[in-house]
Amino acid sequence: MAQKTESRPKKRLPDWFKSGVKKRHASAKMSNFLNESVPNTVCQEAKCPNRGECFSSGQLTFLILGTVCTRNCKFCSIRHGQPMPPDPKELEQIFNAIEKLSLRFVVLTSPNRDDLPDGGASHYHHIVSSIKKHYPHVKTEVLIPDFQGRMSDIDIVIDAGPDVINHNLETVPSLYTTARKGSLYKRSLDVLHYVKDQAPQILSKTGVMLGLGEEKDKLLQVFEDVAAQKVDILTLGQYLKPTKDQLEVEKYYSPEEFEEYKIWALEKGIRHVFSGPLVRSSYLAEHVFDDLSSLAAPKD
Repeated sequence: MAQKTESRPKKRLPDWFKSGVKKRHASAKMSNFLNESVPNTVCQEAKCPNRGECFSSGQLTFLILGTVCTRNCKFCSIRHGQPMPPDPKELEQIFNAIEKLSLRFVVLTSPNRDDLPDGGASHYHHIVSSIKKHYPHVKTEVLIPDFQGRMSDIDIVIDAGPDVINHNLETVPSLYTTARKGSLYKRSLDVLHYVKDQAPQILSKTGVMLGLGEEKDKLLQVFEDVAAQKVDILTLGQYLKPTKDQLEVEKYYSPEEFEEYKIWALEKGIRHVFSGPLVRSSYLAEHVFDDLSSLAAPKD
């Protein structure tokens, strides 16, 4: 008779993740609008636990290039498989949301699209440049994939002139084979370096999740690596398992621990760090941009 495998006891969600009634109502109201008018947002597709906070502030992150990813990161709930071709209707849906929600700041992200010759860079360019043309008052942030290290694709995104370019490291190098298979830590660092080297006038940004089993010394080394790429903004947030199919949470960090890591990251030379259990790479991005837009270097 086969021996039963004991499952690990589920860690209890700490109290600081519980949202208020107002935020839950705002989340439900925004979700209804998105389901009707904007089918694809990463807030919904990735089951972001911070939807209530951002939705109550009228902020969301658009998921362009479809809802199917060519990679299969074990922390992410976006579906893995063969994606459909880019949908030109995505731009119309984003314009609709800008109008209906009076957006002043638009965040765009996408699944990895390794099936496309340019990884989807031209689609990013089309949407960003169209927003700038039709809504010149609206600022844009793009959270881009690594484009398999093709800097020519990153040039296409830079050419569109987004106000912020974000590429997440996600975790420490030793956990890439577990959590971020198909990606390379050094390649992601190269992306961050290239963005700042080629476009110093654009704010650069990256994010790291805590709670996947990272060791402190490895995390501090990541801070050093981020500082060496002259990245403007680092976000640190708690990893939360979005569905039963993703990696388990190895540790819940307290708000006090997040504050300690913020101090350590600042001491490593990163100029601005946003750290907390509910912080995400696109967390309250408009407010972050408003506070930090003066950081961008002047154009040559």
